[in-house]
Amino acid sequence: MKTKVGKVTEEERSQILSLFERKNGLQELAKILTTDNQELYEKVVMDLGTTNMKFQKWWYDMAMKYGWKSAEEGNWEIDFDTCDIYLNSFE
Repeated sequence: MKTKVGKVTEEERSQILSLFERKNGLQELAKILTTDNQELYEKVVMDLGTTNMKFQKWWYDMAMKYGWKSAEEGNWEIDFDTCDIYLNSFE
């Protein structure tokens, strides 16, 4: 079930959009890299780990700021066009 639980500002939306795009780009890059270039591979993996932490921190910080409803078996998602936040619960 998908329920609207809040909204963020356009600036906050831009922050998570940037992290989302970076995370997806790094994941795609990691898929095509071979371990032949170990140094580049390790940089991508490190950057992906850092980006994932920033991504999760953004969600945590916004949830605390706005007091969004949550679910043990669920996740939040954002509509980048409207800045609306939805809770997808699988219970």
